Amino acid sequence: MSEFVDEAALCARGGDGGAGCVSFRREAHVPLGGPDGGDGGKGGDVWLVADRNVASLLAFRDHPHRSAASGTHGQGKRRHGSRGDDLIVKVPEGTVVKDRDGVVLADLVTAGDRWLAAAGGHGGKGNARFLSNRRRAPAFAEQGEEGVERWVWMELKLMADVALVGLPNVGKSTLISRISAARPKIADYPFTTLVPNLGVVRVADDEDFVVADIPGLIEGAAQGRGLGHRFLRHIERARVLVLLLDLSPLAELSPADQERVLLGELADYRPELLERPMVRVGARVDLAESGGDAKPGGEPGGDDLLRISAVTGQGISSLVGRLATMVAQTRAEEPEPDSYVVHRPVAEGFRVIRGDDGASFEVVGREAIRAVALSDLTQPAALDVAQERLRRLGVDRALARAGARDGDVVRIGRLEFSYEGEDQFRVDDEATGRSR
Repeated sequence: MSEFVDEAALCARGGDGGAGCVSFRREAHVPLGGPDGGDGGKGGDVWLVADRNVASLLAFRDHPHRSAASGTHGQGKRRHGSRGDDLIVKVPEGTVVKDRDGVVLADLVTAGDRWLAAAGGHGGKGNARFLSNRRRAPAFAEQGEEGVERWVWMELKLMADVALVGLPNVGKSTLISRISAARPKIADYPFTTLVPNLGVVRVADDEDFVVADIPGLIEGAAQGRGLGHRFLRHIERARVLVLLLDLSPLAELSPADQERVLLGELADYRPELLERPMVRVGARVDLAESGGDAKPGGEPGGDDLLRISAVTGQGISSLVGRLATMVAQTRAEEPEPDSYVVHRPVAEGFRVIRGDDGASFEVVGREAIRAVALSDLTQPAALDVAQERLRRLGVDRALARAGARDGDVVRIGRLEFSYEGEDQFRVDDEATGRSR
C-alpha cells in the first residue's frame, strides 16, 4: 500500500527561452537583403493543478524537481523558434503552497485550480526586430531569458466531509474500518495512526460521504506539541466534526475531561472550528461499566451523546444516518463553484541594492535583466538599445536616488557596467579588456 505523504518540497523551474538569431538575407540579385533573424521560442511554464485522482504528495518526497521544456533558438529567413511545452504537475485537492517564509502563495481547493509555479523565460528577439531608419543592418540579437526557478513548500489539507477527532487510542481507526472499506493499522497502543486515513461511507447507490481518521490529538497540540499542527490542519476543511469520547473504564481521562481537551485544542488552533456542525459520540460502550456511559460532565444519560461500539455494531447505523443527514445539509448550503481558479504571481518589477562598499550597486529584477540581454553590448547600436530600455524602466532614476556616482560599478544579471550620469552606462568587456 502506498504511503500517505501530506508535506513535501518542490523545486519548479521554467524552461529557458530560445535565443534570437543574427542573420542577413543572402540571395542572388538582392545585394541589400537586410536582417532576417527569427525570434527564439518562449520556455514552457510549470503549473500546479489540483486533481481529485491524486491522493497525496508522495510523488515529491524523493523527487522534488520539476522542469519544463526550453524554447528553441530562432533561425535565418525569419524562422522563429518553437515554444517549449508547459509542464502540468498534478497535486491533491486541498494543497496549500507556501514560500520559504511560510507565506501562502496559493490554495488549490477544488479540482482544476491551478497556480503558475515557475514561468518560462521569454524568447529573444532576432536582429530583424531591431531594424529601423537609424539601424539599417543590426548585427545583434536578444538572448533568451532564463526560466524562473524557485523552491516552495506544499502542505495537504484533506478534503473530507467528516473528521473523526479524539485522543490517542480512542477507537477512531476501528470505527472507520467498521463504516467504510478503509483498513488502517489497528493496535492496542497510543499513536497507532501516524497519518490520516480516508474512508468512503456508502449510504445509498447515489449517496456517500468521505470520513477522515485524524491521528489522535494530545493536550498542547495547538501549540505544536507532538505533531499537533500536522494533525490539526486536516480538520480545517471538514464539513462535520465527530468528537469521539472513550466511555470505557480503561480511559485515562473521564469523558468530560476528554471533551474539554479536544474542544480546547480546536479553539486554540482555529476558534471558528467550534462553529462547525459537531456530533458527540461515546465509543466503546461495550466496555463501559454500569455508570461508565454517563453523559460527560457527570450528568447521567443525555440525548446529544450518541453511544456506539465499533466492535459489536451498537449505534453504528444511527451514527451513519446522522452524519449523512448533516453532510447533506452542509453540502446544500455551500455555493456550487462555477469555475476553477487560476493563480498567477504578481510581476515583481526591479529594485536597486547598494553594495557594502558604497561604490557598487546591483539591479535585481527580471525586467532589468531582460533589458540588457543582448548578444553583443560592445556594439554602439546594441548599447543604445539597452540604455533606452533601462531608461524606460526608470533604472537610471532609481540609481540616482540610491546615490550612484560616475564610475560606480552597476551589476545587472551577469553583466557589469560603469555608471556615468543618470542615463549613461559603459559596459566593461572582461574578455577583451575594452570598454564602451
